[in-house]
Amino acid sequence: MTVAQLAYEAAGWGVGELVLDEGQVVWHELPKVSDTDIGVGHHPLVEMLQAYFAGEDVPLGEVPVDLEYDSAFFSRCAEALRSVPRGDVVTYGELAALAGAPGAARAAGSFCARNRLGLFVPCHRVVAAGNLGSYGSYGVGYKRRLLELEGAL
Repeated sequence: MTVAQLAYEAAGWGVGELVLDEGQVVWHELPKVSDTDIGVGHHPLVEMLQAYFAGEDVPLGEVPVDLEYDSAFFSRCAEALRSVPRGDVVTYGELAALAGAPGAARAAGSFCARNRLGLFVPCHRVVAAGNLGSYGSYGVGYKRRLLELEGAL
């Protein structure tokens, strides 16, 4: 088993991290402001993420990721969310329906709160019925910035 941890810097966004297992993304930390000096490695995924944060439309949905979650519903949410295109949003209720459980909007919200794959399973594209909803420790401002970058707002 080959596990690699990669740090990357995205201009204007900060420092993020990736963990790969056999070339598959198993964890992604979105960039945030950091005063830590990092050794940024060169890797095609790092270049892809830097291009994304520079505003380019890159095929993140094609990157192999680990979609095994602690429930079948969460796995279906991840699969469904990967199909939501850049520039589009869905509500928590719509995500639940796409995952085969209409009426499970709260459970879809729980999935988003536990998402460990950042942009590869783009929970920032899930909004509340009447507003943007939350975005965990990153905050709604970060979510808004991602949606603006993608042309959804």
